[in-house]
Amino acid sequence: MTITEIFILAIVQGLTEFLPVSSSAHLILPSAILGWKDQGIALDVALHVGTLLAVVLYFRKDVANMAVAWVGSIKGDNSSFEGKLAWWILFATIPLGLFGLLGKDFIEDNLRTAAVIAATTLIFGFFLGYADIKAGKRKASEHVDFEKLGFKGAMLIGLAQAIALIPGTSRSGITMTIGLMLGLSRENAARFSFLLSIPAIGMAGSYLTYKLITESGPVDWNAIGLGSVLAFFSAYACIHYFLILLEKVGMMPFVIYRLVLGVALLWFVL
Repeated sequence: MTITEIFILAIVQGLTEFLPVSSSAHLILPSAILGWKDQGIALDVALHVGTLLAVVLYFRKDVANMAVAWVGSIKGDNSSFEGKLAWWILFATIPLGLFGLLGKDFIEDNLRTAAVIAATTLIFGFFLGYADIKAGKRKASEHVDFEKLGFKGAMLIGLAQAIALIPGTSRSGITMTIGLMLGLSRENAARFSFLLSIPAIGMAGSYLTYKLITESGPVDWNAIGLGSVLAFFSAYACIHYFLILLEKVGMMPFVIYRLVLGVALLWFVL
């Protein structure tokens, strides 16, 4: 791949991994529209490493507290909410792992197309808009506390995350949508989605790293290094400014973007 292609794909991955607009869709589109070759496993690994480091570093206090509390819960101390939250996130990641293991070949062979991306971009864009409008009408006192999400609520969000294996759905978008529908505030829906992304990205990155190691042929270390750095900085900036923007204007700018993108893709396909 050229430096330009690596630069564009890394920035796109970093920006769209945590925005409710589907990173997989934006990474597939260049090859579908511009005729670019597939970026390959090495760059996929790099992009996952960069975005994973960004979200872990940004939420480092939450991650550290959950890790300590989780270890404590194994030793019998179940008094900490952070420990419960860690268990919720781990269990909520299981559907994604199972769906990915059982359905990855079918998805790769049949669903990574511009037509599917157009449909899912529009459908789940409407759902996100509906959930955001409902959340905007709730008073602050009517929001469900983060602690009251419960194991069932966390698992519902985890099941929604598994659906995001379909390109164009958006992992962050659908998890935030379900979080809003369950009564979480926009900020807490986004926060849970970001924390839930850590094992999800780590799992996907581990699988891709395994494939990279077991495949024969040279490894493009320059692509891995450059892609990781660019994805890290763009993802970190994205998380920071997205949370600021979310508090001021909500999800609607992203809903509008998805609808415009979906219509443009339909025009391209048809």
